[in-house]
Amino acid sequence: MIGTKPRFFQFVAFVVANILAWPILIVIPMSFSASSSLSFPPKALSLKYYVEFFTSPDWNIPLFNSLLVAVLTVAFTLALAMPAAFALARSQFAGKAWFRLLMIAPLLVPHIVLAFAYFIYFAYFGLIQSYTGVVIAHTCLNIPAAVLVLSAGIQSLDPNLERASLSLGAGRRATFWHIIVPALMPSIMVAGFYAFIHSFDEAVIAVFISGRDKATLPRQLFNSFMMDMDPVIAAASGALVFFLVVFVLVSFVIRLLWASSRTYSRKAGA
Repeated sequence: MIGTKPRFFQFVAFVVANILAWPILIVIPMSFSASSSLSFPPKALSLKYYVEFFTSPDWNIPLFNSLLVAVLTVAFTLALAMPAAFALARSQFAGKAWFRLLMIAPLLVPHIVLAFAYFIYFAYFGLIQSYTGVVIAHTCLNIPAAVLVLSAGIQSLDPNLERASLSLGAGRRATFWHIIVPALMPSIMVAGFYAFIHSFDEAVIAVFISGRDKATLPRQLFNSFMMDMDPVIAAASGALVFFLVVFVLVSFVIRLLWASSRTYSRKAGA
């Protein structure tokens, strides 16, 4: 690739960015259409479908379900992925390679296969059409990526920080919460943000497990699209895009503030 002009890579990046962005950019103007059917470009603009999205129980209940499931998924994913990541990064034991392969298996299996397996397994325990079933499935789905991110963060930690804390009299619990967790915060935030967005957007497993009463927003979008092509779909999609963009921006700002506070603390300590 030596001798290739930078403009070529800029052009390729521009083309790829447009291919990725155009479907999203088309949804936004469609969501403001006043037409009684999905159409592009919109002939007249209106907010009526956004009003219906936020006021109708058919849509705001699935939105609440998605938020609840995503928050619980983040909590359980981090709680389970942290010890697994420490085991992979710090411990040596027989079968470690197989354990690592088993941890990333859900990343290699198609979601439709996992959804069918979860459905059969959860039906035996009566977890179909329940928050518990959806949260467990989404947690299992997100643990592999969280373990990979956290393992990389743990491997980059300086073991001397932990040894110094223990040698100065701090217990293992205090060392974990005051030394390890702050040092791992960027990795924890990345794993948590990924788990939240992945859970909030996930549709295939939700279709199999969530049921009518516990339907998430992606499931409701799928059902509405397949049954009646309700124009509220565009408003729901637009709101979903807006929410995820805001979430990413807020997470980015939080990471910047956390990084700046850590830098200030180091300078003050020096």
